[in-house]
Amino acid sequence: MSTAPSAEPALDPEVAALLTHDDAGLVAAVVQQHDTGEVLMVAWMDDEALRRTLTTGRATYWSRSRGEYWVKGETSGNRQWVREVRVDCDGDALLLLVDQEGAACHTGERSCFFRTVPAVEGDPAGAGQR
Repeated sequence: MSTAPSAEPALDPEVAALLTHDDAGLVAAVVQQHDTGEVLMVAWMDDEALRRTLTTGRATYWSRSRGEYWVKGETSGNRQWVREVRVDCDGDALLLLVDQEGAACHTGERSCFFRTVPAVEGDPAGAGQR
């Protein structure tokens, strides 16, 4: 991600060892409201974004489109206060349990998952059974 040397210490090696990064050095981060279980968004983190998140308590992500770090709510005011970070069994995804202030989605919606996919025609109970 950033090629500039950081004056901050690196991510704890024990934590870094838990992660399995993709080819771009990233791990998916699923973000969930800590008290309701509502899934708010999915973003991307590298070791530096995770280090910043763990040390500040503010959710920090890597923007693949802008090529820079961003702190959720820094410009919008819709902050994420991190309560807990979990890693999945394969180490290729993180779960951030947060206290979300305002909307999590850039569209202004509370969650990025506000759209539903129309049901498959036929018997939905039999869907997926072949």
